[in-house]
Amino acid sequence: MWGTSIMAVGRFQVMAVLQAARALVLGVPEPLAKSWGLNRAIFYAAAKRGFRAKEPPPRRVCDIKAEPVAETPEFFHLGNEMALKTKDSEGTEWFIIGGKVQTEQEFARQIESRFGEGFAQAWEEALQLVRQFDQKILISQHGFFSKVYKPNRDLLAAKWTAAAK
Repeated sequence: MWGTSIMAVGRFQVMAVLQAARALVLGVPEPLAKSWGLNRAIFYAAAKRGFRAKEPPPRRVCDIKAEPVAETPEFFHLGNEMALKTKDSEGTEWFIIGGKVQTEQEFARQIESRFGEGFAQAWEEALQLVRQFDQKILISQHGFFSKVYKPNRDLLAAKWTAAAK
């Protein structure tokens, strides 16, 4: 009999969860934060394979400090990172990359499903971890990657895989 089995939680899922937690801690509503998390995980995975997106114009440090989260009708800035956004037929905003929309449902399908029943615990752990860092780290793409994600990615992947049921 074929059943569904939980797959390993990898770096892609860790990036998505930590980025979503980062966005939530910086004030983004949870559904959009999860869209951000999936969007950034896809972005970093594409960059690792050699994808080079056209860089958005950099935001000034004073603008980032005054407004860590900023948006226009098409662009969303979280610190010094930028993503494209779109609206669905109900008018709900989501992030988009490569012509694909990252909805909360896609986050559940691609990320949460890897954790099985262990996602709620992993989500709380991610939020606790991210809250340990000051805003200066969280609004910096490099700071977040080097201080939050990179030192914890393999430990969390192993821990969250072991906890997946």
